[in-house]
Amino acid sequence: MTFKITSNKAGLIGLDISSTSVKLLELKATKQGYKVVSYIVEPLPANAVNEKNLQDVEVVGEAIRRAMKRADTRSKIAALAVPSAMVITKIITMPANLRDHEMEAQIQLEADQYIPYPLEEINLDFQVLGPSTESGLVDVLLAASRSENVEDRTAAAEIGGLTVKVVDVEPYTLESAFSLIEHQVLDNGVDKTVAIIDIGATMTSLSVLRDKTLIYTREQPFGGKQLTEEIMRRYGLSYEDAGRVKRTGGLPENYEPEVLDPFKELVVQQTNRFLQFFFSGDKNDYVDQIVLAGGSATIPGIAELIEQRIGTPTVTAMPFENMSLASGINQQRIIDDGPALMIACGLAIRGFDK
Repeated sequence: MTFKITSNKAGLIGLDISSTSVKLLELKATKQGYKVVSYIVEPLPANAVNEKNLQDVEVVGEAIRRAMKRADTRSKIAALAVPSAMVITKIITMPANLRDHEMEAQIQLEADQYIPYPLEEINLDFQVLGPSTESGLVDVLLAASRSENVEDRTAAAEIGGLTVKVVDVEPYTLESAFSLIEHQVLDNGVDKTVAIIDIGATMTSLSVLRDKTLIYTREQPFGGKQLTEEIMRRYGLSYEDAGRVKRTGGLPENYEPEVLDPFKELVVQQTNRFLQFFFSGDKNDYVDQIVLAGGSATIPGIAELIEQRIGTPTVTAMPFENMSLASGINQQRIIDDGPALMIACGLAIRGFDK
């Protein structure tokens, strides 16, 4: 399996394997924009994935199979992503006059300078970014991941009935998906520095885009699972029931002040900590806007609280706002799920890259 960070294949299913679910998204390009053909969020059993490491490939594959059956789609070609923590990326310079196959051969020869693993243990790919500051050279993005990280995910997809053509890197899928939300950003993101905070179940990531280009990424353990576990502990519920009432409501009156509000404060602290890490290594000590993604982004009032405490305009990602929907797709549900589907969106639109 070749590790791919670009593709021109059409009709890709975006497959996002997270700690608690697999998400499938299929889009269609129309003259008016994108149309959602199908989307499915299929829960995973506890511990099938641990901090994005696949612990049971077979179980994940069966969840993908169930999702494919529910999606009832003819498409079988997929794009998926690996977390940034599992990928080494480096920008190198190469002569501009090299053809792709010549550049690939040169990179293979020189890869051991950049990658601290034996070449036979990794999947490697590259993408030409554009002219370098030095004349006659181009900047090239080099990406490498341990083979098992890629192979576990592709094996699970194959068990589920999919053929994987593209393996991307999660922060770059968010860069790709930014085109779907830039209307939400000040001045459509032109010359702006935007921080995307993706709050997953067990991991939260920061991706900083400057003028729509990814310049910084970081992730650390923290996520909505902490809130679910506190609901379990406080109210004596199973994990499944705690997750359900967290989404649908029905908890006692003390839930908001005693459980939810402290978690929201933790989200603000984590966001501020992420930004301080970024500021410490960047010549600018500000971002123009924060965009919240991931399952916890839809917690009522969280965007407003972050904006109030940090002082930076903050919005919740709405990638489907300008899309049409196939019949049978619940409009309110996909809007609610939108922030958690940003990675799936970035993967699905890879199929329409020019």
